[in-house]
Amino acid sequence: MSDSAAAAKKAFGIRLRDIRLDAGLTGQGLAARSGMRNTKISRIEHARQNPSEDDIRQWCTACDVPHLVPELIAVLREIEQMWVEYRREMRAGQVHIQSRSTPLYESTGLLRAYESNIVPGILQTRAYIVAVLTASARLHGTPLADVETAADARLSRQHLVTAGNGLNKYSFVIEHGALEHAFGGNTTMSEQLGFLHQVTRLPNVALGIIPPWAKRHVRAGEGFYLFDEQLVRSEMWSGGFRTRRPEELAFFVRLFGQLRGMAVYGDEARTLIETARNSYAQTRENS
Repeated sequence: MSDSAAAAKKAFGIRLRDIRLDAGLTGQGLAARSGMRNTKISRIEHARQNPSEDDIRQWCTACDVPHLVPELIAVLREIEQMWVEYRREMRAGQVHIQSRSTPLYESTGLLRAYESNIVPGILQTRAYIVAVLTASARLHGTPLADVETAADARLSRQHLVTAGNGLNKYSFVIEHGALEHAFGGNTTMSEQLGFLHQVTRLPNVALGIIPPWAKRHVRAGEGFYLFDEQLVRSEMWSGGFRTRRPEELAFFVRLFGQLRGMAVYGDEARTLIETARNSYAQTRENS
């Protein structure tokens, strides 16, 4: 579980404990009133067990705060959605995963994205996408048959960036390592970096690169995407974290600002891209 999801679960347990204490009940007292076992109450309060929605109803009824049931159930559902296992998601296929995200990108006025070791999805060239999705399918043991179609689905939203219609704005920050991790080989990377070079000149895009010598104010970490200030998504090895909770959104907005402060833009960013691109070209010549 991600740090943010675990923290949210712990905070929810503390809130339920406070509701019990405000009602003047011990764990045994709540157990007697609600019908739940005292050990279960303790596990819930210490975030070692997720309560069910029925548990929330019984808890609030026993503590004489039934009016809190809708709010607490909404928070519980939000916490449960904060962590989504890839293997469960992958059962629907990579095409489904890629296609369902397009409306979200279309409706987002400002997308802020950070990646530490990969090019942001909406900026990926087709060959690069195929290499990334193939690696993902092999890692998770899912079929390779739909990779090409899934790549087309992801690529279909790239026009939102390149059209420059003023409706969609983008702020990207990537670590220098994203330029060095060769998905698809030298030719694919050369093409990908050439596209990134073009993107730096688009009027609706700010593309920053954190150079390896930058003085760090925050460590490199998992990539994340901020869709306006309505949703944040982050992908890890085995699952994806997503939330609309205001406190989490505020945290990631602040984090993005710190990462952006370490990045270089414009000519400096283009120099880093060109240097990396030339290294791939030189590798092809020497191979």
